[in-house]
Amino acid sequence: MADTLPPKVEDEEIKDLPEDAGDDEEEISAMKRRVAEMEAEAAKLREMQATLEHQPDLREDKEDVDARSIFVGNVDYTATPEEIQAHFQSCGSINRVTILLDKFTGHPKGYAYVEFSEPSLVAQALVLNESVFKSRNLKVVPKRTNIPGMTRGRGGGRGGPRGRGGFGRGGFDRGRGGYRGGYRGGSRGRPGYSPY
Repeated sequence: MADTLPPKVEDEEIKDLPEDAGDDEEEISAMKRRVAEMEAEAAKLREMQATLEHQPDLREDKEDVDARSIFVGNVDYTATPEEIQAHFQSCGSINRVTILLDKFTGHPKGYAYVEFSEPSLVAQALVLNESVFKSRNLKVVPKRTNIPGMTRGRGGGRGGPRGRGGFGRGGFDRGRGGYRGGYRGGSRGRPGYSPY
C-alpha cells in the first residue's frame, strides 16, 4: 500500500502544477504592469519637478502682485466685489478684487484686497483713503508682502513680550513673595541644579 500512495500524490501534483504555474504567470504579469505604471508615474513626477525648478521664483511673483495691490479696510459686510471694483474704477484697470471671509462662518471679515494691472495705479488708489463707501470711511493702504516667520504688532515673534507673570500683568504685587504669576521654580535663592 505504501508503494501505491506516492505515485498518486505525484500525479495530483503534476496535474496541479500547470494551473498554479498559470496563476503565477498571471500574478507576475500583473506585477510587471503595476511596476511599469509606477515607473511611468515616477517619470511624470520627475518631469514635473524639473519644470518647477526651471520656473521663476514664486516669491518674486507674489511680491510683484503685492506691489500693485492695495489693502482696503473697514469695508461694509454687505459689499460685493463688483461694488468695490466700481468704487476704485476711477483709479485704473483692476485685475481682481478679493473680499476675505471667515473660514469658519463664511461671513466677510470687513476688509478686501484690490489688485491693479500696474503698480503705478496704487498711488492713485491711495487718494481714496478715508473715502466714504456704503456710509463707512475706507482705510486704503498699499498691500504689504508677508515674509514667512516674521510677525508684526501684538506680541512680536518668538520670545516677544508674552512672558509669564511680571508686574502689571495678571496678578497682585504685594512686594517680595507676592503672587506675580508664572512658575517660580523650586530652588529660589538657593544654589543648586537648574536645568533651564
